[in-house]
Amino acid sequence: MRTAFTQADPGAAAAFALNARGRWQCDLVQLARRRLTALGVRGVYGGRWCTFADRARFFSYRREGRCGRMGAFIWFS
Repeated sequence: MRTAFTQADPGAAAAFALNARGRWQCDLVQLARRRLTALGVRGVYGGRWCTFADRARFFSYRREGRCGRMGAFIWFS
Protein backbone atom coordinates (compact mmCIF):
# COMPACT_ATOMS: atom_id res chain seq x y z
CA MET A 1 0.00 0.00 0.00
CA ARG A 2 2.82 2.40 0.86
CA THR A 3 4.35 1.92 -2.60
CA ALA A 4 1.06 2.71 -4.34
CA PHE A 5 0.61 5.94 -2.39
CA THR A 6 4.20 7.13 -2.74
CA GLN A 7 4.39 6.36 -6.48
CA ALA A 8 1.39 8.60 -7.07
CA ASP A 9 2.51 11.22 -4.51
CA PRO A 10 6.10 11.09 -3.20
CA GLY A 11 5.15 13.49 -0.38
CA ALA A 12 2.78 10.83 0.99
CA ALA A 13 5.83 9.03 2.42
CA ALA A 14 5.61 11.37 5.43
CA ALA A 15 2.31 9.70 6.38
CA PHE A 16 3.98 6.30 6.84
CA ALA A 17 6.05 4.96 9.74
CA LEU A 18 7.50 1.56 10.54
CA ASN A 19 6.07 -0.01 13.67
CA ALA A 20 7.93 -2.17 16.19
CA ARG A 21 7.18 -5.29 14.14
CA GLY A 22 8.73 -3.78 10.99
CA ARG A 23 5.38 -3.17 9.30
CA TRP A 24 4.29 0.07 7.71
CA GLN A 25 1.50 2.00 9.38
CA CYS A 26 -0.10 5.02 7.80
CA ASP A 27 -1.82 8.14 9.03
CA LEU A 28 -5.07 7.86 7.08
CA VAL A 29 -6.15 11.36 8.03
CA GLN A 30 -2.93 12.84 6.65
CA LEU A 31 -3.30 10.86 3.41
CA ALA A 32 -6.93 11.92 3.02
CA ARG A 33 -6.08 15.58 3.66
CA ARG A 34 -3.30 15.44 1.03
CA ARG A 35 -5.67 14.00 -1.56
CA LEU A 36 -8.51 16.38 -0.77
CA THR A 37 -6.20 19.42 -0.80
CA ALA A 38 -4.81 18.34 -4.18
CA LEU A 39 -8.39 18.27 -5.47
CA GLY A 40 -8.98 21.83 -4.25
CA VAL A 41 -11.06 21.02 -1.17
CA ARG A 42 -10.34 23.78 1.32
CA GLY A 43 -12.54 22.97 4.31
CA VAL A 44 -11.51 19.63 5.81
CA TYR A 45 -12.38 19.17 9.47
CA GLY A 46 -12.00 16.41 12.02
CA GLY A 47 -9.63 13.50 12.19
CA ARG A 48 -7.78 14.60 15.31
CA TRP A 49 -8.85 11.69 17.50
CA CYS A 50 -7.33 8.21 17.49
CA THR A 51 -10.01 5.51 17.54
CA PHE A 52 -7.48 3.00 18.88
CA ALA A 53 -6.02 5.09 21.69
CA ASP A 54 -9.16 6.91 22.90
CA ARG A 55 -10.95 4.12 24.77
CA ALA A 56 -13.47 6.49 26.40
CA ARG A 57 -14.72 7.89 23.11
CA PHE A 58 -14.37 5.03 20.59
CA PHE A 59 -14.76 1.30 20.24
CA SER A 60 -11.80 -0.34 18.48
CA TYR A 61 -11.81 -3.87 17.12
CA ARG A 62 -8.02 -3.67 16.86
CA ARG A 63 -7.84 -2.84 20.56
CA GLU A 64 -10.64 -5.07 21.91
CA GLY A 65 -10.45 -8.02 19.50
CA ARG A 66 -14.24 -8.30 19.26
CA CYS A 67 -16.76 -6.98 16.74
CA GLY A 68 -18.57 -3.65 17.15
CA ARG A 69 -20.03 -0.86 15.04
CA MET A 70 -18.79 2.56 14.04
CA GLY A 71 -20.28 5.24 11.82
CA ALA A 72 -18.99 8.29 9.99
CA PHE A 73 -20.68 11.28 8.35
CA ILE A 74 -19.48 13.21 5.33
CA TRP A 75 -21.45 16.02 3.76
CA PHE A 76 -21.07 18.90 1.37
CA SER A 77 -22.47 22.31 2.16
